Amino acid sequence: MKYRSALLIVFLIIVADQLLKFYIKTNFYYGQEVNILGHWFRLHFIENEGMAFGMKLGNADLGKLVLTLFRLCAVAFGFYLLKRIVDRRYTRGAIVCGALILAGALGNLIDSIFYGQIFTESTFHRAQLVAFGQGYGKLFHGRVVDMLYFPLIDTTWPKWMPMIGGRELVFFEPVFNLADAAISTGVLVLLFFQKRFVHTRISTPKTKKPETVTN
Repeated sequence: MKYRSALLIVFLIIVADQLLKFYIKTNFYYGQEVNILGHWFRLHFIENEGMAFGMKLGNADLGKLVLTLFRLCAVAFGFYLLKRIVDRRYTRGAIVCGALILAGALGNLIDSIFYGQIFTESTFHRAQLVAFGQGYGKLFHGRVVDMLYFPLIDTTWPKWMPMIGGRELVFFEPVFNLADAAISTGVLVLLFFQKRFVHTRISTPKTKKPETVTN
């Protein structure tokens, strides 16, 4: 698989991720939820200042800046690593997984760097796209847009159960985005199929035909 093909995968995921985030950011008010397929697949608009699936690294501005700079370094190293595994002729599966992980990291990095500069605050009113520098936050302090919500089970625990009886039970509660999904897919596929994917493709050298000697 060629490096430009891997970059094309990265590009397509970034475009899809950012188009969906722009749509959600400018058409949903914060916390708005829309059912897509019944009640188990919803678009639910939230933002987070931290890592994938809403995890956080502190609440201070310094923590946000450190996380964004870490993402930036990770993405830069990701491009180098992706080129390296292509040059070393790793399997197509390993290269595609690497491209998925890189695309996901870059997608969330774009939010962290630029969204605070180009969008107004998302509250009970839909955010507006504004001139660069007129947004809700500083450079490198943007919030990541999440919207994909799959509460496959949304019920309550039986009342007879001690401690948790009657409490809400939601299975797979995190809200995430396409970038998070790309990272998770790439990592999980590598973990489950590492013996199949994580190795170089060894080409068998061609054997020379014996020369015929003529008298």
